[in-house]
Amino acid sequence: MHPRINQQKVPDQHMARQPDDKTASEFKSGDGALIRELALLLDETSLTEIEIERAGLRVRVARNITIAASLPPNAQPATAALASAASAEVADAAKHPGVVPSPMVGTVYWASEPGAKPFIDVGAKVAVGQTLLIIEAMKTMNQIPSPRAGTVKQILVEDGQPVEFGEPLVIIE
Repeated sequence: MHPRINQQKVPDQHMARQPDDKTASEFKSGDGALIRELALLLDETSLTEIEIERAGLRVRVARNITIAASLPPNAQPATAALASAASAEVADAAKHPGVVPSPMVGTVYWASEPGAKPFIDVGAKVAVGQTLLIIEAMKTMNQIPSPRAGTVKQILVEDGQPVEFGEPLVIIE
């Protein structure tokens, strides 16, 4: 045994501090008023949470905020029509014989760095093996080569867009 270590057994009841009866009784008598006062303060200041500590007593009052967005009734069918048209366009593009699918999950970039000239544009002629896009996956930039020579008819993804495996990227005819 090391000479500086004093091994005393500490009773379990002293390990966790129990609240004093005095503090507990003070809290019980004034807790309702304090909580109501803090709740009023939340409403007056538009805060979502407030915490106060007095004489070793900590009280936290918080409220949940639910934000509901409502659209005008006439906007909902238009949104549904746009979504169905977009999904039909992607489905059609996936069946196109000149589609270049994503070989991996990641984020698509049109250029080697922000502000740089894109690798391809609609109408551009491409050769086999020419870089079409870059997909970043796990902090690695992966060049996506053209599988065939032809003309870029459509770019189906936006710069910085996340893509899934097999998702159509470009159509080359």
